[in-house]
Amino acid sequence: MSRAGLDKDPHDVAEMFDGVAKGYDRTNSAMTLGFDRRWREMTRRVLDGKPGETVLDLAAGTAVSTVEYGRGGAWCVAADFSLGMLRSGAHRDVPKVAADAFHLPFATGSFDAVTVTFGLRNMNDTVAALREMRRVTRPGGRLVICEVSQPRLRPIRWLYHHTVLRVLPLITRPFSSNSAAYEYLSESMRTWHAQRDLAELIAKAGWGEVEWLDLTFGVVALHRAVNPG
Repeated sequence: MSRAGLDKDPHDVAEMFDGVAKGYDRTNSAMTLGFDRRWREMTRRVLDGKPGETVLDLAAGTAVSTVEYGRGGAWCVAADFSLGMLRSGAHRDVPKVAADAFHLPFATGSFDAVTVTFGLRNMNDTVAALREMRRVTRPGGRLVICEVSQPRLRPIRWLYHHTVLRVLPLITRPFSSNSAAYEYLSESMRTWHAQRDLAELIAKAGWGEVEWLDLTFGVVALHRAVNPG
């Protein structure tokens, strides 16, 4: 089984996620001690998709997040470049599209909102991906990113880096079909941007009104922005 490197070559990332697709949802729940459900619920609240709206759930994996975000009545489509992940979510009754985040197969201004849940850090050019998300979002439409972050309190940050991230590959080993992949995921979490740094990248990509909310002591953060048109 393969794992991606921190250069995040798209082919390596896609192959890696194909390899972990079987049992992916179960492994995530084990890895996060069930907090993944709470984080998706908070993302849904911030996204606030309403009947009549269209929402793109990018890097949706098995579409478990897409189902969650559609509960408010919005029409949600799952997009991912890992065919293995999409196939693993075939039982979920939402539209699914194989898509490259840098060349989305949608017209400009197609969506009222775009969201990414724990997928942005796997894209090797963050700003380019955010610009493409903005392209397919209508003027006045919104962006919601749920992603790992860096706890701002020093003791929690030390515990996160020196304990939690070190044991994650061990926790996931009994559940995962590709334990090496979770070594990459742990490394990518360690090196990912802090809250303000990601907010600056979102603004650099042309989004406005950027703000963020810490979840679980800042281990995860929600970023929200608006396409100024």
